[in-house]
Amino acid sequence: MARRTKVYEGKAKILYEGPEPGTYVQYFKDDTSAGDGAKKALIEGKGVLNNRLSEFFMNGLNEIGVPTHFIRRLNMREQLIRAVEIIPLEVVVRNIAAGSISKRLGIEEGTPLPRPIVEFYYKNDALHDPIVSEEHILAFGWATHQDLDDMVALALRVNDFLSGVMMGVGIKLVDFKIEIGRIYDGDFQRLVVADEISPDSCRLWDAKTGQKLDKDVFRRDLGNLSEAYTEVARRLGVMPSNATPMVKPRLMN
Repeated sequence: MARRTKVYEGKAKILYEGPEPGTYVQYFKDDTSAGDGAKKALIEGKGVLNNRLSEFFMNGLNEIGVPTHFIRRLNMREQLIRAVEIIPLEVVVRNIAAGSISKRLGIEEGTPLPRPIVEFYYKNDALHDPIVSEEHILAFGWATHQDLDDMVALALRVNDFLSGVMMGVGIKLVDFKIEIGRIYDGDFQRLVVADEISPDSCRLWDAKTGQKLDKDVFRRDLGNLSEAYTEVARRLGVMPSNATPMVKPRLMN
């Protein structure tokens, strides 16, 4: 097998040069972390689950006309994606109060929000991805007014799609984060959904019991993360109904 050129390695994924110009191969790792890397573990099979789930969501978005960087899945852990210029912002959409918004504003976790709230966070691990306003974004040139309008519109369309899909299988979409990238065609620019959409980047609660089916299971020591992700995949038809969860996590130093 030919040696591949690594372009970037993050906490949960590796990017390699793709087989064609303007493409990358995105590899999903089993590494899991929380608290800015303070807590880490290897959860065997998590990368496989997230690859399949992200493929499912990205394909669904492409089919309804929401552009993404996703081209196709290559194997159990890898997918072919378009090379994009990532805007250095995480776009978070919240439907129900949980996590940092509950801590910041004193809103009881589980409180439905009056409407979806879109927040922006500056992508910088050293600064712990601080929340930023549109004024910050414009002042520092991270995005333009038009970019912001397009990003909010994309995020809300993703929210409509994910909320409907999840509610159809008895899951509440509490919140999620996405990254957005620029693709250029000559002088023409368009924005696309990039990175991944998976239980790593969403808060998902069982609609009846409130059971958490996302990364909070790991953050808060609520059980087996692999079982939670496998349950999401089962309900969505991404994994066979008789699929067994992967092995328990192995903590990393």
